[in-house]
Amino acid sequence: MLTTQSIFDRYEEVRARFPNVVAREASLGISSLLDIDDQVDAFVFDAFGVLNVGETMIPGADLRLDQLRARGCAIRILTNAASYDREGAIAKFQRLGLRVMDDEIITSREAALQNLSDGSWGVIADDYDPLNDLPSSVTRLKDNADDYDKAEQFLFLSTADWTTSRQGLLMSAMQQRPRKILIANADLAAPRDNGFSIEPGHYGHQIADQFPSYVHFFGKPFPDVYDLIEESLASLEPDRIAMCGDTLHTDILGAAARGWRTVLVTQDGLFAGYDTQPFSEQAHLFADWHVSRI
Repeated sequence: MLTTQSIFDRYEEVRARFPNVVAREASLGISSLLDIDDQVDAFVFDAFGVLNVGETMIPGADLRLDQLRARGCAIRILTNAASYDREGAIAKFQRLGLRVMDDEIITSREAALQNLSDGSWGVIADDYDPLNDLPSSVTRLKDNADDYDKAEQFLFLSTADWTTSRQGLLMSAMQQRPRKILIANADLAAPRDNGFSIEPGHYGHQIADQFPSYVHFFGKPFPDVYDLIEESLASLEPDRIAMCGDTLHTDILGAAARGWRTVLVTQDGLFAGYDTQPFSEQAHLFADWHVSRI
C-alpha cells in the first residue's frame, strides 16, 4: 500500500536521475495565488492534487483560473498523465468543469511521442486508449511473452491495466535483450479519491535500477515538458513563470531547475494531512511559496 512517506522515500532513492537544483532554504506562506499575481506572468498548474483529485475538481479551482486570466496572467496545465491523447485530455478537464483552452494544456505524453523513432513499438496503454496519435507499428503489451520479445522498443503510457505479472514479462524481455523504453509519465503515484494510484514512473524506475541507460523518462521533473511550456511562453523570462504543484520531487524540483518560481500546494495532494516542512527539510527542497489551495 502506497503512503505519503513511502512515495517520498522512493523519490529520494531515485533522485540521482533528476535534474540538479540549487536548494532554497525556506518557503513563504500565502493565502492564495492572488497574493503573488503581480510577481508572475504565467501560472503553470499540475493537475492531480492541485486542480483535481481523481475525477473530482478541487473546490474553487475553476474560479481561481478565471480570476488569474482576468488579471492578465497566462495559464498552462502541465500534467504527467499520459493515459489520454490530446483530445482525451481536453475532454477530461471539461468533465471536471474546468474552463481550459486547448493551447493551455501540455502533457508528458506529447513530449514522449516527439521522441518516438522508427521501428516496432511495444506499448503499455489503457485498453480504452485508441492510440490514434501513435504510429501504426505498435503492439499492445498484455500477457503474450512473444509480443515483448518481438518489440524493438517500449512505450509506457498507462498503468490502468498493468499487473505485476506483466511487469515481470517486461523485465524478463529487458534481461534477455535490453532495449530503449520511454516512460511517458514519470510520476511514482497520483492522489485519488480513495488513496494513491501507482503510475508508470513506479515501474520505470524499477527497470532503470537495472538498466539505467535504456530508460528515458518524460514529464516533470524531466526537461522535455518544460521545453514545450517555454516554447508556448516564448516572450517570458523564466523567473516570471510559476509552477504550482503538490509534489516536491516532480513539480517543485523540475521547475526550480529551470529557474521558474514555485508554489507548493499542500491540502489535497501528496502531502494532504501532513506538515510539509519536515519533508522539505529532509529533501532540501523548498518552494518559493506554499499555499493550502490555489
